[in-house]
Amino acid sequence: MPLNLKNQSPLMLTLWGLLLAVSLIALLLGRYSTAFVALATFGLSLAPDLLASRFKIALPVPFVVAITMFLFATVFLGEAFDFYERFWWWDIALHASSAVGFGLTGFLFAFMLFEGDRFAAPHWALALIAFSIAMTTGALWEVFEFGMDSVFGLNMQKTGLDDTMGDLIVDAIGGALGSLAGYLYLAGSDRGLLAQPIRQFIALNHRLYLKSRDKLRK
Repeated sequence: MPLNLKNQSPLMLTLWGLLLAVSLIALLLGRYSTAFVALATFGLSLAPDLLASRFKIALPVPFVVAITMFLFATVFLGEAFDFYERFWWWDIALHASSAVGFGLTGFLFAFMLFEGDRFAAPHWALALIAFSIAMTTGALWEVFEFGMDSVFGLNMQKTGLDDTMGDLIVDAIGGALGSLAGYLYLAGSDRGLLAQPIRQFIALNHRLYLKSRDKLRK
């Protein structure tokens, strides 16, 4: 399905325009690796909206902005402008924040599988599924980094095994926080910073969570 630019936030449009401009300038200057990274970031940032449209899922604007900012920070700033080397905490911060997001996404997916039924499975089981999804996504990202280093000569893995294991440990901590937020939501504590994106997503996609909505009304 075509991308709807009218519903995009100004920040998203600005980032997309910046990435396209950088890729064009880099091509003109013969800096092909920078152009590739900019175009790759742009392409990846389109994926959430396109997938959401394909599966008829509404994404809250903060979701899309957060995903795009993460891709911009890790693929573009991290590689094209070497932020990973300039700032020692850059990689840790990105992995921690993304792992929290993956934990929340994993919870929403697991909750959707049960059609939003809070009572069809123990709270801890849904939280465990969410944590597993976060860790799986983190592991797949490490495979992606390995592939980019091997095929395109980048240095996303930095120190190799130490960097990979450190990233996975941070992923585990962030994923645990995200899945814990889901657990607390199921337990009835739907307030707080991490509960807000859960409420927003369910509100926009209430048709996917009908059992939960109906039972909460009783």
